[in-house]
Amino acid sequence: MDKKFAILADIHANIDALQAVVEDARSQSVTNFICVGDIVGYNAKPIECVHLIRELDCFTVRGNHDHYCAFDESLDDFHPMAASVVAWTRRELARDPVAGDWLRALPLHAFHQGMTLVHSTLDMPERWGYVFDAIEAEAHFCYQNTQVCFHGHTHVPVIFEKHGPSVERYDPQTINIGLGRKYFINTGSIGQPRDNDSRASYCTYDTALREIQFHRVEYDIEATQAKIRGAGLPERLAQRIAVGR
Repeated sequence: MDKKFAILADIHANIDALQAVVEDARSQSVTNFICVGDIVGYNAKPIECVHLIRELDCFTVRGNHDHYCAFDESLDDFHPMAASVVAWTRRELARDPVAGDWLRALPLHAFHQGMTLVHSTLDMPERWGYVFDAIEAEAHFCYQNTQVCFHGHTHVPVIFEKHGPSVERYDPQTINIGLGRKYFINTGSIGQPRDNDSRASYCTYDTALREIQFHRVEYDIEATQAKIRGAGLPERLAQRIAVGR
């Protein structure tokens, strides 16, 4: 049966952005939701975002912030600001054991409905490597056995296409899945974009048309900023969502 998926990533506890994206996706006649990780972290509503993702019956893989917020592991490798928010999010999740247990049970990568899903890369998903260019994407493609793999982590929407031995990088655009090609697609971030565009970013994948589209959605940034400040989180987090970096 042909379906139309909404692919979500890097929500980062931004409930206002997530609600706006869900509404927009439904207006695009989406039939199924998928999330490639980082539901929590950075922003002020982690529990609300986890519950909405669960209500959507959204197939989800675990991101690095999901992992470190749900597991009591060392934060030595984190930026101090990010580490402080992880510690805050851990305290929030302790108020809702169901949300924490659900995050801990998520896989690091998965094969689902004919596509592959991972937060970072398939070669070493547990190392949370960043992919910004074609050279970095090349190692990942050695492990990708499906035509399409969606990922997140960098908060920057981008397309990597492998055709024969070459890997090309493309800016976000509507693409049709071509025969003999593989695609490694970053959906961009819903809750904290970093491509100088403050609007929430997500993808849709229409399996009947074999078409992937990128979408940008306006949301109430001032409401999210008020939530960040009300929670006592770092001011920089409130400022950066307004400029998309």
